[in-house]
Amino acid sequence: MNKLLIVGTVAFDAIETPFGKTDKILGGAGTFIGLSASHFNLKSAIVSVVGDDFPQEYLDLLTSRNIDISGLEVVKGGKTFFWSGRYHNDMNSRDTLATELNVLADFNPIVPEGFKDADVVMLGNLHPIVQSGVLNQMSKKPKLVVLDTMNFWMDCALPELLDVIKRVDVITINDEEARQLSGEYSLVKAAAKIHTMGPKYVVIKKGEHGALIFHDEHIFFAPALPLADVYDPTGAGDTFAGGFAGFITQQGDISFDTMKTAIIQGSNLASFCVEKFGTERMLELTKEEVNKRLKQFKSLTHFEIELT
Repeated sequence: MNKLLIVGTVAFDAIETPFGKTDKILGGAGTFIGLSASHFNLKSAIVSVVGDDFPQEYLDLLTSRNIDISGLEVVKGGKTFFWSGRYHNDMNSRDTLATELNVLADFNPIVPEGFKDADVVMLGNLHPIVQSGVLNQMSKKPKLVVLDTMNFWMDCALPELLDVIKRVDVITINDEEARQLSGEYSLVKAAAKIHTMGPKYVVIKKGEHGALIFHDEHIFFAPALPLADVYDPTGAGDTFAGGFAGFITQQGDISFDTMKTAIIQGSNLASFCVEKFGTERMLELTKEEVNKRLKQFKSLTHFEIELT
């Protein structure tokens, strides 16, 4: 099986939406990426850090999904990264109520020996210096490096972010972040500008409006499935990234056609993530449900047209 190395937070979240609220629950970019990628036939490992307040049952949950956690450091006496947020009625905007870096503040990533030759590296949303530190430890150049980032790092660590962007093949960001990074309002122009920074492929996520992937002069658009109920958008972007990277790792092929299918796979899994709070929906998801919804995605855009 091909190997996927995942870098990202493993954390506690506390979430409030118009549909309810939670106490501390399992969260973090690395967690959502890992759970999403576990739906594919591959070997995966998470590089992250938690405190000794992190429950053993959560660690067992990750290993039960065949996720290698030998790169998940547990700091004795430390507290796990915690984020709390409240979503507005439109579910697209939110207020951050608390961010406690805790053990993440001094995190020095250590890549497990068995994954230093990973085929695909998925750099989840973290400080760019941490992301670069992981790439520096690889024993061979991965077939594909995918980077997820956000406007926070554009605001406070732009030089370091630009350095890591030079080293990746794919960048995944949302439309607002693409405009901020490029200085262009048009997403076509924004993608072209970001191409010049290093990435061969630019994936722009538009939430409930789907996702775009740009490669040279080629553009592909994947719709988002219209859902009757969205309870919690937390982790949807990371779930998308996990599905995208997981499918490519399983296929072992990095062609544009593979990436187009990977966009659909990521969108499909993300559509489940938002249906319940935190990781709950992803943990109960079955292969039959995944395949059934993939057929729905296909029917969304499949049509025959006769050109005259």
